[in-house]
Amino acid sequence: MQDQLISPPLIFLTDHPIVTEHWQQDNLVQIHEHNIYIHLAADERFPLRKIQQAARQIDALNIKQAQLSGMNWDEARQWAFAMGFSRVAQLTQVQFTGEPLLVANLTSKLAIYGWARELINQPPAQLYPQQLAASAAEFLLNKAPTSISVRTITGEQLLAHGYVGIYNVGKGSDKAPCLLEVDYNPSNDNNEPVFAALVGKGITFDSGGYSIKSNAGMFDMKGDMGGAAVVTAALALAIEQGLNKRVKLFLCCAENMVSGNAYKLGDIFTYKNGVTVEIANTDAEGRLVLADGLIVASEQQPELIINAATLTGAAVMATGGDYTALFSLDQALAEQAKVCANKVNEPVWQLPLAQWHQEKCPSAFADTANSRPQPGGGAGGASNAAGFLSRFVNPDGKGWLHFDLAADYNSTANALWAAGATGQGIATIAKILTSH
Repeated sequence: MQDQLISPPLIFLTDHPIVTEHWQQDNLVQIHEHNIYIHLAADERFPLRKIQQAARQIDALNIKQAQLSGMNWDEARQWAFAMGFSRVAQLTQVQFTGEPLLVANLTSKLAIYGWARELINQPPAQLYPQQLAASAAEFLLNKAPTSISVRTITGEQLLAHGYVGIYNVGKGSDKAPCLLEVDYNPSNDNNEPVFAALVGKGITFDSGGYSIKSNAGMFDMKGDMGGAAVVTAALALAIEQGLNKRVKLFLCCAENMVSGNAYKLGDIFTYKNGVTVEIANTDAEGRLVLADGLIVASEQQPELIINAATLTGAAVMATGGDYTALFSLDQALAEQAKVCANKVNEPVWQLPLAQWHQEKCPSAFADTANSRPQPGGGAGGASNAAGFLSRFVNPDGKGWLHFDLAADYNSTANALWAAGATGQGIATIAKILTSH
């Protein structure tokens, strides 16, 4: 294969080699007369994965703009290619093919993913809590300027409103924590009921606090605000897809740092709903800030509450980083969510959650601890974290979905993805919002 193609070629999808000389059956990509051909066998079991792998190979040719062409590119195949081809500094450089409406929809969707992925990839000195909130608010206001209102609660104001989790997790940093509330209300009727509430974990950097991470464990923690980026982008995508129901978005934004003012092991927080929490691990901070977001989301009495977070390493260990982990106490809703994920080709895997998972982080001094004082929270860490979150929604969990974004970030490139953020979960949540 050539090292570089000088000008953008056309990229075709075919089920047979164009030139058979020196062709090997497992070859995915072939260059012929300046064009590129992706060979996809007619009986290929995992066609979208193969296309995404081929896109990674084509990206390695140092092509700056991918121009798809030919009759074999349906929507799912084009999107798989775009996910494989896009990377840092080249997140939207795909020219789609087909009917004008299809091209427009794919181009818009890729731009939204590009925004979220670029945000997640930003260095922590550049993206601090208030900057994250401002970026998300500006992005959504540009999508629906006449239907959106914004409120940000910052620093000491958080305590006045009872948001003890966000405040305490963020107080060790010189960058003030904040809670962003975005109200998307296309009817502009203040009495319109809230259909859904979205809650995102916005930890712009996670040192682990006094339960400090290792150098290797801390290196990628600029991406710990991936949940905030995903739910913001999901709302933007749903708006572009015609969402006409009222949705509120809550981003729980903080830096988890070490200082003389940082929260400590053994501290006890009392949340607005009366639940007391002992700190057993300052590196289990995501669930502490999400608890505030889930409480205020529940106060809206919506039909749906969806939270997203890069919450646990245990979810990555369980899924291999190939799936978004899904938790819910509402099994009918979980089944609907899995159907939505399948329709948009974003792999989701449901992991165990029952009411008794609330008791998996016991404390002698409070209603619960935020984790167990063991690496990763011990056995069942992802389910135990979900059990903790379930204390802050309706007691039976009806209408609540928790996405642990195990597939949202890659430290290094692999056969399917470039290094950095992937945006996985955006289309799934948007589909839930527009289908429910």
